[in-house]
Amino acid sequence: MIDRITADPKILGGKPIVQGTRLSVEFILELLASDVPEEDILEDYPHLTREDIHACLKYAARSCKNEVYVELEPVSA
Repeated sequence: MIDRITADPKILGGKPIVQGTRLSVEFILELLASDVPEEDILEDYPHLTREDIHACLKYAARSCKNEVYVELEPVSA
């Protein structure tokens, strides 16, 4: 499934994208994080498949296995 994700320096500056599109993994993840249902994403971007969306999630999960972490600001109550 991860083979649906590719990166080309000539497309979106080399960001990971869904193969055959100009839609970045980051964009798809932002939609999902904003509570946009998969069905709405598929309706708005008919060239995407459910497998493409799941490939984005799998790519993100694998990228979190890196040893690099983003430092977050503590939340004040």
